[in-house]
Amino acid sequence: DIAAKIPEQFDLPLLAKGWGVPTPTQVVLLQELARWNTVLEAMSNSLKELQRALSGEIGYSAALEELATSLYNGKLPPAWARLNPATEKALGPWMAWFSRRQEQYKAWTEEGEPKVMWLAGLHAPETYLAALVQTACRDRGWPLDKSTLYTQVSRYTDPAQVQ
Repeated sequence: DIAAKIPEQFDLPLLAKGWGVPTPTQVVLLQELARWNTVLEAMSNSLKELQRALSGEIGYSAALEELATSLYNGKLPPAWARLNPATEKALGPWMAWFSRRQEQYKAWTEEGEPKVMWLAGLHAPETYLAALVQTACRDRGWPLDKSTLYTQVSRYTDPAQVQ
């Protein structure tokens, strides 16, 4: 069931080629997708290896034992956890987060930068925020070293409310 939910990796060279010179936020997207592709590859490869071990094609290693035990107990396998932002989520909720993260990346690559960004769905949200500051400074001719990001909590609860 998990293996079927692992999407294809993003084609980073093709994506970058379509942009020409990337904006700061596009650079962040490329970095995020490179990390994401690493996660997808690790998940896919480990599940294939586990399947091979269960069918007797290869021997059972300590890493495969740890993977099998984690999956059986509904926990996020440590090998996958090491490649993702820190979390205490069990496997089920983590897979929902995984799917939502994939949707955000896919929409960003296909539709451009979203008006609303789910920061918890990024591997390194601080780089995205820094890219926003850098973009604003470039657009307005402000010195980057004298700029900062100011945030304000809003009452918006749905991305459709943002114009």
